[in-house]
Amino acid sequence: MEHASFGDERNATFGITEEDHTLANSLRFTLNQDPRVIFCGYSIPHPSDAKVNIRVQTTGEPAREVLKDSCQDLMLMCQHVRGSFDKAVADFKKNNSSNKQSSKDMDTD
Repeated sequence: MEHASFGDERNATFGITEEDHTLANSLRFTLNQDPRVIFCGYSIPHPSDAKVNIRVQTTGEPAREVLKDSCQDLMLMCQHVRGSFDKAVADFKKNNSSNKQSSKDMDTD
C-alpha cells in the first residue's frame, strides 16, 4: 500500500503488512544497490504491529516501479540462494552416502 506521494512519483512511502525486519532490510539493501535510488529507509511503527514502512526517493523514475524492480531482484537472489543450497545438500548427501558405504565395507567384525 502506498501511503503518500502527493503528486511526486519519485518519492513515496509504502506500507507492507504482516512483515518485519527480515523483508524490510533485504528490500532496503536491494533498493540501495539501484543507481536510480537517492534514499531508501524503513521503519517499524510499533514493535507489536507486523507492519513495515519503506521510504523510497529516486532520481526520476517512479518510486513504485523502482520498488517493484527491487522486489524482482530480491526474488531472483532468493531463488539463486535456494538453488545453491539445494545443490550443496544433494552433493553432501551423495558424498556422505558413499563414505558410509566405504566404512561399512571396511568393518571386519
